Amino acid sequence: MTARQAQPPARAAVIGGGPAGLMAAEVLAAGGVAVDLFDAMPSVGRKFLLAGRGGLNLTHSESTERLLGRYGERRGALAAAIAAFDGSAVRAWADALGIGTFVGTSGRVFPKDMKAAPLLRAWLHRLRESGVKLHARHRWTGWDAHGALRLHTPGGEVLHAADATVLALGGASWSRLGSDGAWVPWLEQRGVAIAPLQPSNCGFDVQPTGPGRSGWSEHLRQRFAGQPLKTVAAFTDAQGRTDLQAGEFVVTDTGVEGSLVYAFSARLRDAIASDGGATLYVDLLPQHSEAQVLAECSHPRGPRSLSTHLKSRLGLHGLKMALLHELLTPGQLADAAQLARAIKALPLPLARPRPLDEAISTAGGVRFDALDEHLMLRALPGVFCAGEMLDWEAPTGGYLLTACMATGRVAAQGALHWLRALRPPPEG
Repeated sequence: MTARQAQPPARAAVIGGGPAGLMAAEVLAAGGVAVDLFDAMPSVGRKFLLAGRGGLNLTHSESTERLLGRYGERRGALAAAIAAFDGSAVRAWADALGIGTFVGTSGRVFPKDMKAAPLLRAWLHRLRESGVKLHARHRWTGWDAHGALRLHTPGGEVLHAADATVLALGGASWSRLGSDGAWVPWLEQRGVAIAPLQPSNCGFDVQPTGPGRSGWSEHLRQRFAGQPLKTVAAFTDAQGRTDLQAGEFVVTDTGVEGSLVYAFSARLRDAIASDGGATLYVDLLPQHSEAQVLAECSHPRGPRSLSTHLKSRLGLHGLKMALLHELLTPGQLADAAQLARAIKALPLPLARPRPLDEAISTAGGVRFDALDEHLMLRALPGVFCAGEMLDWEAPTGGYLLTACMATGRVAAQGALHWLRALRPPPEG
């Protein structure tokens, strides 16, 4: 046997034990590479488990074309990765782990038992069986002068040499689960272009709704903070309502959050950054036409209060009625036409997004022009990036997990390509 034939397998390091990192480790191990996966937390997949607390939304059942549309300006950058690992592929992958899935009424795809833990256990078992070595409590802190990975552990710093490295470090939301954005300066120091990290799928603080207030009135906070606003629709296009979406959201101590708000968070965040504020319009009665609402608002109410009248004629009460009183002047409430318009398009003025660490996910990150088609950093040959640390964002609905896993696959395939060029197979 020649020396070349006797050479040990290539070694790859994966930094980050979220969906992108685990998928990268799986592809690398299947390619015959010795894989060490390092994670800063006591166990891997913590944000993945949190995402599944209310039912793990793995992906979406819509067509690949519609799926790609959910990634906005980054559609082109993600097209190849997601076309190769779309919703159907995610379901087939889960099924191979022994985890059956189903499509919910919204088109979202869930494990049949709705839980994240069984899928994660099956995934980790398969990774270990394939030879992947998992190292918890190993926090990556950059490279030493010779290019070795520096890892902080409970026993002190250790150095790890690898032939290729996949970074899957997440964004900067939910730092207590490991995604803290600490990697940004280490990559910037190496000449990697990074778009500023920003909150995505986030809540917002409202503009003060009266003199001397910092946001909601004390009455609204005490009576309704934490309550959901159900059976509503929202839009940001005040003229054509072309972006109207139905759903629900929650009124918080300082503003609003929840799935319907998250659907608009990117454009609201960007509008606030450029204009100093943004408005989300809420249709409190999407099942009623504007003509129907105006007719009921114009109906004589006699001695009845406005609240009693709107409750009996339109079913408006509780939080919906409280928001009308909160956001309209007495004159607007008294004018049937203005009141009807507000019920169908209640302007909710927003001041700022909630802090990044509270967001569901992160926008910004490693710019795609800093990467080649294999997601390798142009400034750092042999180092690949995947997952939420890349500069893309998407709404909730399975789109985040799908893109994380899809880019994890591409980065790992790129690393395999790099390693084969670095260490060509023996001749003969």
